[in-house]
Amino acid sequence: MMRAGRFAPLSALVLAGCLASKGDVALLQNHLNTMSQAAASNSEAQRAQMDRAIEQILAQIARNNDSVRVVSSRLAKLQGDVQNDHYEMGRQILQLQELSGQGQRRVQELRASLEERNNQAGVVPATPGDMAHPAPAAPGPAQLFQSSLDQLRRGATGVARNGFEELLRNYPNTEDAPEAMVFIAETFAAERNQVAADSVYGLVIQRYPKSPKAATALYKRALSMKAAGQSAAARAAFDRIIKNYPRSDEAALAKEQLRSIR
Repeated sequence: MMRAGRFAPLSALVLAGCLASKGDVALLQNHLNTMSQAAASNSEAQRAQMDRAIEQILAQIARNNDSVRVVSSRLAKLQGDVQNDHYEMGRQILQLQELSGQGQRRVQELRASLEERNNQAGVVPATPGDMAHPAPAAPGPAQLFQSSLDQLRRGATGVARNGFEELLRNYPNTEDAPEAMVFIAETFAAERNQVAADSVYGLVIQRYPKSPKAATALYKRALSMKAAGQSAAARAAFDRIIKNYPRSDEAALAKEQLRSIR
């Protein structure tokens, strides 16, 4: 309706046979120019508004991309940290496992050294009034155990066995007794006297059923049975280890051995 009203003067001029004056034509031209400028101005404003909207959208997308990159970077770092933690944890467990055996040997050595110092400090005279030649005190259980173990490591199986047997005679209730008896069996095994070794392993199981060394003795005996072709007896021994000593290292080894017995 507005456009029709605006162009009414022009229609009137045409209908009037172009009888309008020059002033009327100029007025109409000015009116048309104003309308064109207004339309162009509106178009530019709309384009500027649209450009600003596009810029805002692009800026938001850029911010979102930055946020995604930050989150991805943090996630990658977290995954790397977790993997490193797992690796470090595994490495520390291995170190603890390695040090546990070393620690036990070190404690045994320290006990033997302490006993030796105590014996040297508490020596008694060989004869009353004779202070010039004191008689050394008898070695303690830790000393006997450590010296016998040293002999066994050197390959002196007979000397080592004698030392362990002396330990058991003089200190039958020492905490090292089960392990000393296992080492006695190993001296026989090193001399290829498997019958005697198996017999001593059996004594360990019989005398010290609740000791961790009972699992060791039973496992070594089961290995001897397996090597001798006594599959049924070996299988029964491995099953006994798993049942009676489920938390022992020998139980895990026994499970592996059972897989290889047909």
